[in-house]
Order: sequence, then structure tokens, then C-alpha cells
Amino acid sequence: MSSGDLEPIILDFSRFYILIILYEGPCHGYSILSKFKRRVGKDISPSLVYPFLKQLEEKGLVKHSIRIVGNKRKKIFELTDEGREFCKRLFRRFSALVSATIEPNLTVCANCGCKIYEGGYREVINGKEMVFCCIHCAESYKRETEGI
Repeated sequence: MSSGDLEPIILDFSRFYILIILYEGPCHGYSILSKFKRRVGKDISPSLVYPFLKQLEEKGLVKHSIRIVGNKRKKIFELTDEGREFCKRLFRRFSALVSATIEPNLTVCANCGCKIYEGGYREVINGKEMVFCCIHCAESYKRETEGI
């Protein structure tokens, strides 16, 4: 199954985030609802979660088993191998999109080369403003360049 076949399913952030939760490991529906609320700060409707889980199961991306949780029988959902591969492809595509959006806003530390999204430590050295990830990299840079 190609990623393109499932694009209509991944129409919004909520469904995407459900996949992230499932990728982290097996869980029951209520657990998905509560993790979503805790992490995103918004409620998600069971009328979105359960039909989506059913769609994923029908496509062979998710399977369920019945387990006893506390004193209740719960349907535990987990990604199949095909579902994990689908998520990896989807996450790579999303990562590329995020990178293309964020990359122009990154600054590179003049000492260690790490990428800085916001902030950083700025210092004028030899009349030139330099950007570092932290004061320690600035100090290290000055020590190294003084020795040259």
C-alpha cells in the first residue's frame, strides 16, 4: 500500500497525531483520547478516533487485541508492520516539510556548527558580530582563535 492511497485518511493534524501515539506503542481508545488532550491541550472527539482506528484496521495498518486493563476488558490497538512502515514514510515526508519551513530561520553556531532556531548567544569578536549556541562555545571559539 502506498502513502498516496492513504492520503485522504490523513486529512488533519488530529489523525496525524493519533498515528504518532500509536507509533509510540499499543494503547486503547481512551488512552489515545487522554494522551491527545494532555499533549495538545485540546479534546479530541471519540467520533473521530474510533472510526479512524477502524479505517486503519480495515487497511491493515492497525490490529487490535482484547486485554484486561484494571478490571475492564479493553480493545488495545497497535500498528502492524505495514502500519509502522507507513508511519515512517509519512513522518519522513512531514519532517522534510518542517525542515523546509524551519531551515531558512536557522543560524549556525560559529564554534560547534549546531543549528540554532531561536536565540543563541551573540558576541562581537574582532569587530564582527558572531552567533554561538551558548556562552561556552563563544569562550571556546575565542580560545581556539587566539591560539592560531
